[in-house]
Amino acid sequence: MIPLPTVMVAPNGARRTKADHPALPVTIPEIVATAAACHAEGAGAIHAHVRDAAGRHVLDAGLYLELMSELGRTVPQMLVQITTEAVDIYTPEQQRALVRAVRPAAVSVALREMVPDVEEEPAAGTFYAETREAGIAVQHILYDVADLRRFLALAAAGVVPGPTHQVLFVLGRYAVDQQSAPADLDPFLAVLDTARATSALPALDWAVCAFGRHETECLVSAVARGGKARIGFENSLWNADGSLARDNAERVRELVGRLRTRALP
Repeated sequence: MIPLPTVMVAPNGARRTKADHPALPVTIPEIVATAAACHAEGAGAIHAHVRDAAGRHVLDAGLYLELMSELGRTVPQMLVQITTEAVDIYTPEQQRALVRAVRPAAVSVALREMVPDVEEEPAAGTFYAETREAGIAVQHILYDVADLRRFLALAAAGVVPGPTHQVLFVLGRYAVDQQSAPADLDPFLAVLDTARATSALPALDWAVCAFGRHETECLVSAVARGGKARIGFENSLWNADGSLARDNAERVRELVGRLRTRALP
């Protein structure tokens, strides 16, 4: 499994459009140019969403393969993580089919979307075993502590196999004017501490994303506490001083600058 770098950029997501910010990348050329600019500022990976001709979120293997090819030519050192985000459109089987068709180096998968109920566990277990055998780095998206507890239970049961896992803790929600805070990480880490005390904690490579004007503060705090950071217009358009960022590269530059000042990785 490929380890994730300390800083990953999430430049567009599934929901925002150019009406939210004119520099939000939608087309493949725009995403590639954004990735190159963010890599130059210190982002080691990109969390990539593709859009259809109308700019809508889509799980399209052809578009992902095209994007991965263009990114490989332009920024070959940058890890590309695709997404299976359902956005209330795609079924677990459609998400799995995307990954099987693309076979990416890395993919993010929301646990509650891939395994919405116990009936889905056998198919999900097969999928997770396939990705591990193929060396695909699956980052499990966990929206709250209930997701985390369920993930730990599924890992203990072998539905999510392996001794090591990548997870992303989401601080806050996709909501109007959502403002995350560093303390939003505390409940997640408390669950990990409890699991560690009972020897029920697998090795976790964890990261954080956060919404709103305190994104930088949340991510710096997370890295200081042993995690990694996902930054970009998918979650926030604002710099730490409250100003609207010019583009994703400016967001990466601010975060990397803060981490270097603190002598963090």
